[in-house]
Amino acid sequence: MRVRGWGPGAVWALAGVVLLAGCREAPPDAAGGTAAVAPPVRPSGYGAVFLDVGECSSFGRTSFTEVSCRSERAAARVVARHDGTTRDGPPCPPTTDFVLHISEQWPAADEDGDGMVPRGHACMRSLQPPHPGDPGGGGGPRTVVGDCVYALAGGRVRETACDGSGPRRPEFKVTKAVDARSGCPASTALYVRLGGASPVGCAVPV
Repeated sequence: MRVRGWGPGAVWALAGVVLLAGCREAPPDAAGGTAAVAPPVRPSGYGAVFLDVGECSSFGRTSFTEVSCRSERAAARVVARHDGTTRDGPPCPPTTDFVLHISEQWPAADEDGDGMVPRGHACMRSLQPPHPGDPGGGGGPRTVVGDCVYALAGGRVRETACDGSGPRRPEFKVTKAVDARSGCPASTALYVRLGGASPVGCAVPV
């Protein structure tokens, strides 16, 4: 069973787990985001579906493993679970800390006995702070109102913590989400692609 993550740049955290602070290409607009990558894991049988909503995972030295949420090893909880890739389904909830991508496999033990664990992805929320997916937290798979970014070459931006605790200080803060650029206030200095129902973020200098 293989689990890997999605999401700009890279930082290491929690025993070898790679968090990718997502940097996406944007036409005239730009956007930022974050993700997590984990090495291969196998289902542990705690639920009918591997890493179903409400179930928990541990952070190990080399892998994520499903564990009981009552276990002292539990580190993150599944807040949403979808089959297929992130492009196939709805976006993760705004305060998701990282995303685990689950590759389709035929392991020795699976969730329903049919010999297969289907491809999918789990939106994860850490059980303890810090929460990079919170507004201003500097991470998460989505950029939301309250997040801060700094500019890169080519019309791109990368998310960073608003309190300056990240590797780069913030240059802009997303203050509003609207349907189109025309809905942004006159003080807007940067347009950030957010996705969702209101896909344009209005950002001002900080």
